[in-house]
Amino acid sequence: MAKFLEYQGKEYFRQNGIPTPEGAVANTPAEAKAIAQKLGKPVVVKAQVQVGGRGKAGGVKLANTPEEAEKVAGEILGMNLKGLLVKQVLVEEQLKIAQEFYAGIIINSAQDVRGPVLMFSPDGGMDIESVPADRIATLNVDVIKGLKPYDTLDMAASMGVSGNVLRGVGDIVFKLFHMFQKMDCRILEINPLVATEDNKVLAADCRMAVDDQALFRHPELGIKIGREFLKEPTDIDLMGWTFEASDFRGTSYIAEMASPAEVAEGGYVGYHGIGGGAAMLGMDALNKVELKVADYADTSGNPTASKVYRTTKLILSQPGIEGYFLSGFMMANQEQWHHAHGLVKALREELPSKPGFPVVLLLCGNKEKESQKILKEGLADMNARVEIYDREHVYDASFIAGRMKTLVDEYRKEKSAA
Repeated sequence: MAKFLEYQGKEYFRQNGIPTPEGAVANTPAEAKAIAQKLGKPVVVKAQVQVGGRGKAGGVKLANTPEEAEKVAGEILGMNLKGLLVKQVLVEEQLKIAQEFYAGIIINSAQDVRGPVLMFSPDGGMDIESVPADRIATLNVDVIKGLKPYDTLDMAASMGVSGNVLRGVGDIVFKLFHMFQKMDCRILEINPLVATEDNKVLAADCRMAVDDQALFRHPELGIKIGREFLKEPTDIDLMGWTFEASDFRGTSYIAEMASPAEVAEGGYVGYHGIGGGAAMLGMDALNKVELKVADYADTSGNPTASKVYRTTKLILSQPGIEGYFLSGFMMANQEQWHHAHGLVKALREELPSKPGFPVVLLLCGNKEKESQKILKEGLADMNARVEIYDREHVYDASFIAGRMKTLVDEYRKEKSAA
């Protein structure tokens, strides 16, 4: 899922009529001070990373003056929260909170639901998983009939919300659902949704994720990679995503796993899996023979030959890798000749410029006989270090990884002797 930081989600809240606290995002302590000065009131400074539990980890701090805002922003920026570097902080007005609620929508793909589920609880400010079931109102929304304003009013009232804030709560929950639909979200939450001492109702936080497969409808979101991606994408990551975004036939997932500097130290191979579980098996086998993967790639789900070709070309483009490993540790029910055609074209284009470069291919499953023939005949006239295996070794990961290690060692000796 394409996930958004809190400040980004709140901007979409405001565009959809959902009120939020006043504030802005800062990249430096000086910017945080300037925002606090402009607000002219005590502020809260919040780390902008896609993890929960920021407050407990020291990523949320209060400041009563602009100088304090500058100080605490300096403490938060550069922090490492659950493996993520804090590069931005959200500086917002402090709220005088009278009540905290939870409101959220998720997609429930269970057979008896298959649609959006709206949830509301009077116990906001804590993980919804920790709230007792009798303190959560849920509604499976019929996407044909839609949601009516009285539905959200009834939901809030059923959980004890009353008085001056009831209409405000019901209105925001109603708008939340329509934003969820309009933006093709998979998750959209406000936790907490707060009522202030002067009876204002505001979204004090935001968790937002959009369906990967709907991103083509939302160019305005400016998403670089339409899947869960917590690090800054590299050129290889971005190029790999274009294969997914432009062609939905099968999977061609690619992510860079090591920096060019790490790969240059040696011991890395280009990695190409078929199926997630099989790919994990192959990676584990390589680690056991002291080889590491420069990338994680997966082409499965009956991809076209063109997707396999582009994925293979991208894997081979990584400078410093000492081999290419196709990890087909599965009896795939997809027609493997698509893989074979894509592989032959890519290897015939790339291997002539990489003399002695080791390649190990394990490919089996549906149309295996035809696929093996395509690979062997297509690469037969090449003076290249290529080994091709079929179902005979599909359960023998240690043997295949051992062959990869042997070929890499031979390649290293040739390079050092040259």
